[in-house]
Amino acid sequence: MSSAQDPFYIVREEIQDSIDKLQTTFHRWEQTPSNTGEHVYLTKELHTSCESIVWQVDELEKTISVASRDPAYYGLNEVELSRRRNWIGSARNQVGAVRRAVEKGKSNSAFSAHQDLMGTSRSNQYSSQDNDDFIASESDRQLLLMRQQDEELDELSESVQRIGGVGLTIHEELSGQERILNDLSLEMETTSNRLDFVQKRVAMVMKKAGIKGQIMLIVFLVVLFIILFVLVFLT
Repeated sequence: MSSAQDPFYIVREEIQDSIDKLQTTFHRWEQTPSNTGEHVYLTKELHTSCESIVWQVDELEKTISVASRDPAYYGLNEVELSRRRNWIGSARNQVGAVRRAVEKGKSNSAFSAHQDLMGTSRSNQYSSQDNDDFIASESDRQLLLMRQQDEELDELSESVQRIGGVGLTIHEELSGQERILNDLSLEMETTSNRLDFVQKRVAMVMKKAGIKGQIMLIVFLVVLFIILFVLVFLT
């Protein structure tokens, strides 16, 4: 099976796209001041994306475990299985690095926000109008960010549904192949039993017939073969 047709590579491409988007969002998060509404929104988006990607990687790893039980049956070898496991490990490392950085930045942001709040409380009596303008601006920004988040969550949901569909197709294919193997095994066992019965019957007839009977039986079969051959040749 080529890489373009292998369900593993189809799902891997979906997950890699999600990781690329995660990295892009993470770079935006790093460049955004921690005391802004956009930074809070990006933090939540990164957490959601990390959880989704980890789930997808877990599901993909399960298919590798199934294939490793009988690699030859799925047209795989240990090199290919090792390559797939390495990619799974790399994907986990990328997501884990982003998650750790966000958790660390979240802690720093909480401390910074506390300091900013103390400073703001001391200057509120002098800048009430400026604060009103800032709140209005932040409100508009929050609405815009919420709309963007809804759109990105819709895209993420569609991606998860596609991956789930591919996983279900893999499961159905494996179940169908297992049923075919069971039917084939049963048919081979039945044929073997019939062959053993015929062999025993022939041995019993030959034993009862004796030497002369065996000779007569061979002569009869030769004559019958000649007659059938002549009939076929004449027709």
